[in-house]
Amino acid sequence: MSQQAAIAFQILQSVFVVIAAPLLTGWVNQCRAWLQNRSAPSILLPYYTLAKLFHKDAVIAHNASRLFHLTPYILFGCMWLAAGIVPVLATGLPFTPAADIIALVGVFALARVFSALAAMDTGTSFGGLGARREMLIGFLAEPAMLMTLFTAAFISGSTQLTTIVDTLAHREFAIHPGLAFAAAAFLMVLLAENARIPIDNPATHLELTMVHEAMILEYSARHLALIEWAMAIKLFAYMTIGIALFLPWGIAGAGDWPALPLAIAALLVKLAAGGAGLALIETLFAKLRLFLAPEFLSSAFLLAVLGMLTHFLTRA
Repeated sequence: MSQQAAIAFQILQSVFVVIAAPLLTGWVNQCRAWLQNRSAPSILLPYYTLAKLFHKDAVIAHNASRLFHLTPYILFGCMWLAAGIVPVLATGLPFTPAADIIALVGVFALARVFSALAAMDTGTSFGGLGARREMLIGFLAEPAMLMTLFTAAFISGSTQLTTIVDTLAHREFAIHPGLAFAAAAFLMVLLAENARIPIDNPATHLELTMVHEAMILEYSARHLALIEWAMAIKLFAYMTIGIALFLPWGIAGAGDWPALPLAIAALLVKLAAGGAGLALIETLFAKLRLFLAPEFLSSAFLLAVLGMLTHFLTRA
C-alpha cells in the first residue's frame, strides 16, 4: 500500500467511525425494543435527533464559563481521536502506531475530567451530583481497563493495538485462556464506561439513579448534539477496541488491500452481534444501586488480574 493510499484510507476510516457511530446506537435501541416486545424506533433515529438539535438555538446559563462552552467540542475531539486510531478495518495505517492502549485510556480519562468540570461549572446540584458519580465510576473502571489491556499486551509483547491484532489474528493460531477472563472484565468496563445497565440507564432522568444524564442537563442544541454524538462514538470505540483485542480475525493486515472488503463485512457482522448482545444484557439485567457499583467494578478488576495471572501460569 502506497503512502498516499494509506493516508486516504486512514481518512476514510476516521470518517466512517464518525458516520457509523449513531447507527450503532440506533441498532442497540432497536434490538432492545424488540427484546422488550415494544414497537422499535427507526435505526436512523439518532441521526434525526442530532439534526434536530443542530438546528435549535442554544440556551446557556449566564454564569457559564468558557470551559462549559468548549467541553462538547473537546469531548467530540477526544472520542473521534480514540476511535479513529484504533485498527478498525486494517493494521499498518499511518495513525495506528498512536493506538497505544495506555494512551487510549488517557484520552478517555481526559474526556471524563472535562465532562465533570463542565458539569460543576454552572453550580447546579444535578451537575455536581453527576460529576461526583462519574468520577467514582471512572476511578474504579480505569484500573480494571488497564489490567484487561495489559493481559493482551503481555501476550503480544507490545502495548500497540496494531501489534496485538497482528499477533492474535495474523500469526499462528494459539489458545490464550487468560483472554477469556480479560474479555469478561472488558465487557463489565464497557457497560460502566458507556453509562449502560447495570451501572447506569441512559434513558432515565430520575435524580436518584442518573449519572451521565445529570451531567448534561444544562446543555442544549448543538452542544447537546455534540455530546450525544461523542457518546455514540465512545461506544463505537469501546466495541472496536474489544474487537481488536478479542475478535481480531477479519481485520486486514498491513498493505493487504484486497482483504479490505472482507474486513468491512466482518466488522459490520461483529458490530451487529455486539449491539444485539448489549441490548440483551440491558433487557435481562436490572440497574444496580449506586453503592453496588464499586463491587461490580472491583469484580471486573479481579477478573482482569486473574486473566493476567492465568497467562503467566499457562505460559510457564
